[in-house]
Amino acid sequence: MEDFFRELAADYPRWNFIWMYEDRQQGKVLAGLWMTIKLSVLCLIFSVVIGLVGAWMQGARSAVTRAIVQGYIQFFRNTPPLVQLLFFYFALGQFTPVVAGEDGWTVEPIISNVGWAVISLSFFAGAFNVEIFRAGIEAVPESTVEASESLGFNRLQTYLYVVLPLAFRVCLPALNNNLVNLVKTTTQAYAIAVPELLYHSVSIWNDYPSAQYPTMLMLFVTYILLVGILVFGMSRWERSMKILGYGT
Repeated sequence: MEDFFRELAADYPRWNFIWMYEDRQQGKVLAGLWMTIKLSVLCLIFSVVIGLVGAWMQGARSAVTRAIVQGYIQFFRNTPPLVQLLFFYFALGQFTPVVAGEDGWTVEPIISNVGWAVISLSFFAGAFNVEIFRAGIEAVPESTVEASESLGFNRLQTYLYVVLPLAFRVCLPALNNNLVNLVKTTTQAYAIAVPELLYHSVSIWNDYPSAQYPTMLMLFVTYILLVGILVFGMSRWERSMKILGYGT
């Protein structure tokens, strides 16, 4: 296989799949892919948690709590994710504590660029998830909530055991779309030097211009596969949770 791609690069210089036959470049691609997967999974988990907590807080009796949630939603929905990423990393990052580096001489911020990417992208997607879960909660009949209260459930118990399981089924199609967008948005972490797949791909074609087209093709196919796996899993989950009268 390696010989085939070497010969292809020799015969067609513009199609140099260098990461298929050179170990160092192959290592870059694999490291970038692993970072992309980790970044996507962490952001997916935290954004869903933020959405669930925010949707619950939107129903709080305190007007201050509701105003805080609305302010958070408006801030993150009305500004570009790249601007948010740069703001978190460069503006807030300078106020974070530092720790001694491994060599004992240098200092490193307690939150790395990867950490800021996870925080920023999770808050960005979480703002949309709050509204998605809110719509699902409002779709639950009021009589169902009243029935749970008559059984002695408090507000938190009603939310966790009655409202949320039903609302989640209604939310899944919209949640699926938002999580797909989040996976694609992780490429913007390249702007703060997070070593994900796009970052390493740019490094490869900067060092080897003849590898630009093949590397772009690899990026395109990789994200189709990643998003396809997510969509397939979410669709299967959606069908398994379907209840007559709720959801799609």
